[in-house]
Amino acid sequence: MKLHKLVFILFFSVFAYSVSAQTANELRRKKEAIERDIEQLQKSLNKTASGKKLTLQQINTINAQIRLRQDKIGTINSEIKNLDSQISQNTNTVHTLQGQLGNLKKEYAGMIRFAQRNRNSYDKMMFIFAAKDFNQAYKRIKYLQQFSQYRKKQAGYIENTQQDLNGKIKILDKTLREKSDLLKEQERERERLGKDKNQQSAVLNNLSKQEKTFKQDIASKKKQQAQIDRAIRAAIQRAIEEARRKAEEEARLAAAKEAAARAAAIAKAKAENKPVPVAPPAAKTKTSSEALTATPEAARLSEGFENNRGKLPWPVASGQITERFGLHKVDQASYTNDGVDITTGDGATVRAVFSGKVVMVQNIMGRTAVVISHGEYFTVYQNLRGVSVSTGNSVDTKQAIGTVANTDGVPLLKFQIRRVSAPLNPEAWISK
Repeated sequence: MKLHKLVFILFFSVFAYSVSAQTANELRRKKEAIERDIEQLQKSLNKTASGKKLTLQQINTINAQIRLRQDKIGTINSEIKNLDSQISQNTNTVHTLQGQLGNLKKEYAGMIRFAQRNRNSYDKMMFIFAAKDFNQAYKRIKYLQQFSQYRKKQAGYIENTQQDLNGKIKILDKTLREKSDLLKEQERERERLGKDKNQQSAVLNNLSKQEKTFKQDIASKKKQQAQIDRAIRAAIQRAIEEARRKAEEEARLAAAKEAAARAAAIAKAKAENKPVPVAPPAAKTKTSSEALTATPEAARLSEGFENNRGKLPWPVASGQITERFGLHKVDQASYTNDGVDITTGDGATVRAVFSGKVVMVQNIMGRTAVVISHGEYFTVYQNLRGVSVSTGNSVDTKQAIGTVANTDGVPLLKFQIRRVSAPLNPEAWISK
């Protein structure tokens, strides 16, 4: 039973260690990704900070950098908790192995004492010849043989347990060193976060000095974005009208076919003196959503897009969200973002996040926007240059549609997801 218990303890500790190692690797990869994002944002920040004029992009980059730094500290905290769990498990395993080793040594010591009392061949022979009969003598011979084998096995168990104990102590020491390194890294990140927040305060103080210019800059961007949004809504409305026209045409052809069939049925009923069939109710006008999913192909696209909520690829291979969805306030100025702003690398390729059909490619005030239809869903890609698709083209998931352009010297993609015309938060749709 003790051997079985020892094997179970070792198996459980190995299993727990492998699970912890897997979690640790996931956390390490997440932390490395955050570090890459912070490094990319710092490069962008260096570009924007070199100019005397304060820009909205600069403020958003600092805010995003602070969020990422906080995420990194949170990831380090998770790593520390994971190591604490490993330390606790390994400590318990060490104590258990030490107890098992002590018991094995006691049992072995007892066997050694017994062997010393019966150490010569004469004593063993006397033990055998003292048997009452041949059967008992045979059993005593087997007992002596089994005792010798068992003693060798116990010595092996002691040696293996000692090796396992030494191995666990090494792992425990390594884990304690890792925890110490993580605590130091956490302290460094807290210091960097403090510096980022000081930089944020300095920028906001500078904002008050440039308030008039900054407000004019935001007003100009709002005006530009409003014009782009009108073009996007118009493109979506054209797509809805086109889908409704096709649906109505199909319905008209079906109704004409049904009318001819009904006329034949009426003529036959009259000829046979039977009741005339009742006319079917008139077809209802389809809603925008129904019109956009009227065809089987469009319905499949819409369903596929919806089923990939939270799993859609990013519109760029790498980047960081520097402005989130919704209402934003900077000092006294406020504005709404119907999507997210993604800061990426210079000349980054912009990709379709799902298969669909291009319904708009338009340059407005120096910014090219592409709108792709996915049934009742639409994705919008703004601030592009070198666009490689045209209106009416079909595209596949991750197909290149253009390259990102710069805003205030920083490569920036504005990305939206809409259901019919209602904007949705892209962060809920693209993969984490």
